[in-house]
Amino acid sequence: MKVYVVYMGSLPSQPDYTPMSNHINILQEVTGERSYKRSFNGFSARLTESERERVAEMEGVVSVFPSKNYKLQTTASWDFMGMKEGKNTKPNLAVESDTIIGVIDSGIWPESESFSDKGFGPPPKKWKGVCSGGKNFTCNNKLIGARDYTSEGTRDLQGHGTHTASTAAGNAVVDTSFFGIGNGTARGGVPASRVAAYKVCTMTGCSDDNVLSAFDDAIADGVDFISVSLGGDNPSLYEEDTIAIGAFHAMAKGILTVHSAGNSGPNPSTVVSVAPWVLSVAATTTNRRLLTKVVLGNGKTLVGKSVNAFDLKGKKYPLVYGDYLKESLVKGKILVSRYSTRSEVAVASITTDNRDFASISSRPLSVLSQDDFDSLVSYINSTRSPQGSVLKTEAIFNQSSPKVASFSSRGPNTIAVDILKPDISAPGVEILAAYSPLSSPSDDRSDERHVKYSIMSGTSMACPHVAGVAAYIKTFHPEWSPSVIQSAIMTTAWRMNATGTEATSTEFAYGAGHVDPVAALNPGLVYELDKTDHIAFLCGLNYTSKTLKLISGEVVTCSGKTLQRNLNYPSMSAKLSGSNSSFTVTFKRTVTNLGTTNSTYKSKIVLNHGSKLNVKVSPSVLSMKSVKEKQSFTVTVSGSNLDPELPSSANLIWSDGTHNVRSPIVVYSDSY
Repeated sequence: MKVYVVYMGSLPSQPDYTPMSNHINILQEVTGERSYKRSFNGFSARLTESERERVAEMEGVVSVFPSKNYKLQTTASWDFMGMKEGKNTKPNLAVESDTIIGVIDSGIWPESESFSDKGFGPPPKKWKGVCSGGKNFTCNNKLIGARDYTSEGTRDLQGHGTHTASTAAGNAVVDTSFFGIGNGTARGGVPASRVAAYKVCTMTGCSDDNVLSAFDDAIADGVDFISVSLGGDNPSLYEEDTIAIGAFHAMAKGILTVHSAGNSGPNPSTVVSVAPWVLSVAATTTNRRLLTKVVLGNGKTLVGKSVNAFDLKGKKYPLVYGDYLKESLVKGKILVSRYSTRSEVAVASITTDNRDFASISSRPLSVLSQDDFDSLVSYINSTRSPQGSVLKTEAIFNQSSPKVASFSSRGPNTIAVDILKPDISAPGVEILAAYSPLSSPSDDRSDERHVKYSIMSGTSMACPHVAGVAAYIKTFHPEWSPSVIQSAIMTTAWRMNATGTEATSTEFAYGAGHVDPVAALNPGLVYELDKTDHIAFLCGLNYTSKTLKLISGEVVTCSGKTLQRNLNYPSMSAKLSGSNSSFTVTFKRTVTNLGTTNSTYKSKIVLNHGSKLNVKVSPSVLSMKSVKEKQSFTVTVSGSNLDPELPSSANLIWSDGTHNVRSPIVVYSDSY
């Protein structure tokens, strides 16, 4: 027997409908494990294959799919993004303290200073949630809610959920660091906001029946945003993707879901967050890197990566090179090995790999680039008594532009091929934030250190940055809908240039670009979407009326099919058949004026990556007389001989002299 999620769509609006009675009818011959009945309709149950087939045929059942296990996708970053304290960025604290961020993750460490309620008033009146964190778990006026779906209690045993929650909404806590590394003030994007923690993950993963329950509760509890830093290994069809299903219902209730893109990069088609009603986030570097130097006996210094909190005080030790050496040969020496060989008796280790981020090590370690490692080996082989030392990690700030991390999952989108994913990128490399003292800060189980703040990398870390930005925007514009906030974030993003010649360095890596929180407060024009638009989009994917009715909670008739590429999305993308033939593709869009009255926007096209597209915008000028006025336009893209291995792209920029509303345009071959 397996656990299956039996999904039955939205709760019907009629007052006499009770979800449980309907579940019981279906469950008369099977054993139910959990019902979802607050914001949508369904249950999970242990079923044999024959029972699964029987339930799938029953009236009212949208889909029956196996309950999968999701993975957790694992602060100078806020200053880097331009959110320094100042009059131009100061939020409305009264509104911010009324904002609630729901974090679906591995739980939370309630005693962390990041979640202290000093100076906080009572929870917002709209809050309808509970504090069921389990034994010895107390909420407060900052951490206002806790729910557990794992039978472990909501206390975070892994550190991941504490880290993501504090990144989004943690208090400003001065003088935090990881053993002195990255010292400074750790804070979230909206420090005055409230947090509700929904624990769906254990050490073995995050089952999607837990995830669907958490969405169900978070929506009914009254959260304003949902941050989800977890996902599967591969993208799922929408009807089998519990994050997409839960986020659809959240969107219908005015709640924006922010989701991590995944950590399966740089391979193409690995992005797992693929629904257009979800804001999907890739991970980038910041202007701070954590570097661990290796000083050789000849005075030469090599710079490696690791988060090494151990200090050898500059003392030099003999260097010994080899793979899988006997312990007696490395005792009291620094082990140099091409493989990440761990030694209990070596003073330190030096290895190599091509990762572009530093991880916490349980013993003194530096990870060198291949060239520097080869240089080190050459020094050892040519020196009679080679010596060296591994220094403690130091934080180095530079002026380099953000780059998408190698691990960050890439597009194209395999479920809706004409919707560009990921949407946006944000800091996700070497992020310092709150942590659970019960969890080892490194991957080494023998590491007995306990910390309140730790350094992690992943799209899991990028996601709460954007959730915090979204909440920050809402403090200035409480009336903005999820789609308006998403559009504002995407169209004001920093432009990112390709960092290589491969498709994984293009918009398939970073979407619209890098989030710019302050610019997003004043986007000028926005692309609006609502539930009706998304239903028309699903009609275009050939969803049946029965499925649509149950998902939306209302009678839906697909009046024609809306092409994916004509969804009023802030980016434009099209997958085209054949790379050798000529093509013409059109995108239809409507913008809403949130800038000033009597403003004139002129269109401009900027080609990227050496692409040879011909792009025409009609009309090419939009004259907005009033605020909230809507105007439509068409973008026609033509060309020939698409590169089968690289997308062709351009940017459409609408400018009135003050606002620059930018949308990426991406066309790619089906042979990609």
